[in-house]
Amino acid sequence: MKTVITIVGQDRVGIIAMVSNILAENNINILNINQNILEGFFNMVMLVDMSQSIISLKDLGQLLRDKGTAMGLEIKVQHEDIFRVMHRI
Repeated sequence: MKTVITIVGQDRVGIIAMVSNILAENNINILNINQNILEGFFNMVMLVDMSQSIISLKDLGQLLRDKGTAMGLEIKVQHEDIFRVMHRI
């Protein structure tokens, strides 16, 4: 199952490390990363493969939201199909 993770907030040290560590701890493979920083504003979209994950999509979303909130970030986790439908033009 492919999943899209979006991260938005003020840039600071450790954002990518925090997310990457959580993914690695839960056996989730990163397939693609797109990151931009503009005038201190951080934006990243990750495509990950959860087919071997040891955590559910719901629990991953909650874990990343909680960690993100602690860092002043907004983190969303969505199944790839839902993301594509929501962002179709």
